[in-house]
Amino acid sequence: MRLTKFTDLALRAVMRLAVSEEAGPLATREVAEAMDVPYAHMAKAITRLQHLGVLEARRGRGGGLELTPLGRQASVGWLVRELEGQDEVVACEGDPPCPLRGACRLRGALRDAQEAFYAALDPLTVADLVTSPTGPVLVGLSGRRPE
Repeated sequence: MRLTKFTDLALRAVMRLAVSEEAGPLATREVAEAMDVPYAHMAKAITRLQHLGVLEARRGRGGGLELTPLGRQASVGWLVRELEGQDEVVACEGDPPCPLRGACRLRGALRDAQEAFYAALDPLTVADLVTSPTGPVLVGLSGRRPE
């Protein structure tokens, strides 16, 4: 199974925010620069994460992005399911629909494989993702490009 770029970006943003608590809230632009992605893409991911209750954003002086308690303890499996949506691996009902859809055994096998993929991520939390050696690398990403 392959994650969408959007899910990958959102997971990296959550990981970056998970290690930024001591330094204070980060701006969306800082997270985008640290992850070396366009601001507009990061802003969309941040908005989706806010809707999921994983992070909150405060405006103004002293504002920025912070993980919520849910965001710190969220199951990676849950988060990936939410970000990826409920689509199946194959589009049997597409246009045109697959002529095998009524008798195909592949669709069920792929659905089972997809769920096994998510289930393997269920025991992991966001906090687990940022333990060493990942956490120190994330902290080293300043979010500011050299001038």
